[in-house]
Amino acid sequence: MGRTGIEDKQKICDLLAPALRETRNLGDLDYLEYNRDRELVYAYFINGNCKIANVACDSGTAMIRDIIKQIV
Repeated sequence: MGRTGIEDKQKICDLLAPALRETRNLGDLDYLEYNRDRELVYAYFINGNCKIANVACDSGTAMIRDIIKQIV
């Protein structure tokens, strides 16, 4: 987190994706992409599928919870 206190949500996604790939449910996760304008996270999978998580108004930790809840 920077000095301004603003969380880098794409960085959180970049760090979260490898951990999720180690799980049984999300081993086929390719990457997570945060869209700041829409406050959505796109979860792209190796097979070409995409799931979308709404993370509007979320803190970093709430965003992690919402991503997992919405893409599993």
